[in-house]
Amino acid sequence: MAELQTLAGKLKCSLLHRGTLPLAILILVFFCYGFLSSSRQTLGDLEAEPSVAVGKLDRWQVVTLSRMVYPQPKVLSPVRKDVLVVTPWLAPIVWEGTFNIDILNEQFRLQNTTIGLTVFAIKKYVVFLKLFLETAEQHFMVGHQVTYYVFTDRPADVPQVPLGAGRRLVVLTVHSHTRWQDVSMHRMDMISRFSEQRFLREVDYLVCTDVDMKFRDHVGVEILASLFGTLHPSFYQSSREAFTYERRPQSQAYIARGEGDFYYLGGFFGGSVAEVLRLTKACHEAMVADKANGIEAVWHDESHLNKYLLYHKPTKVLSPEYLWDQQLLGWPAVMKKLRFVAVPKNHQAIRNP
Repeated sequence: MAELQTLAGKLKCSLLHRGTLPLAILILVFFCYGFLSSSRQTLGDLEAEPSVAVGKLDRWQVVTLSRMVYPQPKVLSPVRKDVLVVTPWLAPIVWEGTFNIDILNEQFRLQNTTIGLTVFAIKKYVVFLKLFLETAEQHFMVGHQVTYYVFTDRPADVPQVPLGAGRRLVVLTVHSHTRWQDVSMHRMDMISRFSEQRFLREVDYLVCTDVDMKFRDHVGVEILASLFGTLHPSFYQSSREAFTYERRPQSQAYIARGEGDFYYLGGFFGGSVAEVLRLTKACHEAMVADKANGIEAVWHDESHLNKYLLYHKPTKVLSPEYLWDQQLLGWPAVMKKLRFVAVPKNHQAIRNP
């Protein structure tokens, strides 16, 4: 460009002396056209070279968007008037009727989302795996890529369940513990370790659940968020004074009276792998600190989960539709659907080795 300016200056001075300004303009226009054409050709050559940026654009360009036809949302007509649908920190609370799954499915498919589902089948709890996996194939993240991560001390007893396209099962062998409380608390450590070792590379989101359950209705991408917790079915109507938080200041799970948003259950939480890693690591470290001080939180890992979610607000909250016990709680009218439900069982018999 400097050479172009110098040459243009020389031509201008020379031609002005000879009174041939129109000719000078014509020459400059011709010269600039040639220069710009050459520049465009060079840029075109560069664009023809493969690059990461272009590769990413190409990946999005091949997506064919279908026409989306659905009822228009009405600003002055809330879809649910009987329940709270947003928290004070503006996180949605997911109830039936508050979302359009077709819109959500389209958005998450555009992102090529992969979901990991962690479940612990320790000791005799392995007997629940078959029903858990069979019903998950019917109702959990249908149409999306799913990896089932089964933590167990009895890998030979993991049942062979037919899986749909884009879905796989990974068995992760772990040690058992004598007390069921230790088994429960050990989950946070295992999820944390495997998140660092492999989950970060393999999936986008993690959903962490109990195994002694079955999927009864749709559970899909409407639950996915950076960090989500689920309202405990026994406390979703209760005041915070009735919540069974850890009330002893000596515990890392301590929550003072007068504090608290909701009571979250330990059997259904998740989020992005990075956020689940932070949560599980923090809860495990808090339990280690409690053990060193000779104290155990009243509801074990669930107590520590509630403490974490109090100070690290979830970006989405799931209603009790997403974990319910119909045998104990019936089916109240506010529950339009029961999605993930407890399986009747004899806990004492199962918890024995």
